[in-house]
Amino acid sequence: MAVTIYTRGDCEFSRRLRESFRERGIAFREIDVGANPECIPELVKLTGRRRIVPVVVDGAKIEIAPQGGTEF
Repeated sequence: MAVTIYTRGDCEFSRRLRESFRERGIAFREIDVGANPECIPELVKLTGRRRIVPVVVDGAKIEIAPQGGTEF
């Protein structure tokens, strides 16, 4: 099962996370909340109402801005 990452196109932290996953060969599905605002309610639920990206969802494990983040 692939990891899902919630990102924003202009977020430097999101860009770095994508690059890191690609370099390490980690398969992921990306949801850009800027391009897909209908996904924001789910992201807000996952983060406990924090409006920040990137967020990594790997099964039941959720990491909020593991290396820093950007509010949206």
